[in-house]
Amino acid sequence: MARILIVDDSPTEVHVLQTILEKNGHTVQSVNTAEDGVQTSKVVPMPDLILMDVVMPGMNGFQATRAISKDPATQNIPIIIVSTKDQETDRVWGMRQGAREYISKPVDETDLINKIDAILG
Repeated sequence: MARILIVDDSPTEVHVLQTILEKNGHTVQSVNTAEDGVQTSKVVPMPDLILMDVVMPGMNGFQATRAISKDPATQNIPIIIVSTKDQETDRVWGMRQGAREYISKPVDETDLINKIDAILG
């Protein structure tokens, strides 16, 4: 299955996402800052997909998504934003930064897995 990188500063959210992903056969790595997410996206083997939180100290998830999607080395890694920010303007902005999908927290397991499967084919 896929190598998925979780970028989220909440240990609780990381645990919830990791449990869902591992139960569905994925390999999971997590980092707790957007800056670490940008750096880790470049490490070989690169992740097949990134789950990106938005609200984090320092660089936010929108900025990290833009950095990853604009970098020729990482631009092909799909990003799903997973955030408590659930306004339509947040969703539109996230997609403009390069995200392929946008999911609001709390995450619905079926919705998350369906979106990952659709992106990774």
